[in-house]
Amino acid sequence: MSLIDLITGTTGNKVAEDAENKFGISKGQMIGLAAVAVPLIIMYLKNKSENTEEAASLNKALEKDHNGSILNNPSEAMDKESEGNSILDHIFGDKKTEVETSLSNKTGISMSTIGPLLATLAPIIMGYIGKEKQDSGVSSGGGLSDLLGGILGKASTEAKGEPSNPLNEILGGLLGGGTTASGGNPLNDLLGGLLGGNTSKKSEEGGLGGLLGGIFGK
Repeated sequence: MSLIDLITGTTGNKVAEDAENKFGISKGQMIGLAAVAVPLIIMYLKNKSENTEEAASLNKALEKDHNGSILNNPSEAMDKESEGNSILDHIFGDKKTEVETSLSNKTGISMSTIGPLLATLAPIIMGYIGKEKQDSGVSSGGGLSDLLGGILGKASTEAKGEPSNPLNEILGGLLGGGTTASGGNPLNDLLGGLLGGNTSKKSEEGGLGGLLGGIFGK
């Protein structure tokens, strides 16, 4: 399953429906949030996995608690807010509030709601990574950085320059127009705005990796 399939397919739509019912936001808002937050979280994990100890810790967590079974019943995520918050605390550290504020500003979702929504997404993302790890035969922390980089690279390639892509259509609506600064890729526009950088330049430097790398000062 690709990242875009996760966000716009059966799993993503079910999470969006549950969020609509529980938090009162629209399905489009939730999928739009996921379109930004999911690659953002994976990029943070990729950066952490470049450290040997962090990679071993992530690998242990994936093998113990995240085998991908949640993807078959994504409604479970609604009951895992506490677990999701713990995951996000570890991933973002002292940048958590900053990330939540940026996502709230860009998506129009209130600060009181953005945190619980991200906490709902976190177990889904970890389950997805856990399944990709199994499917790819990655058995130790040493292969996680390449695995996560591959996931992001594929998502960037799929989204780039394809106006009919459902993710681009959703993000185009979220941005309030079909014309984008990065030549038709609303994902790059929204992520570039989130990072406050030069969207087109960072896109040329490596798609999602280039955009999200700005967070780490690269």
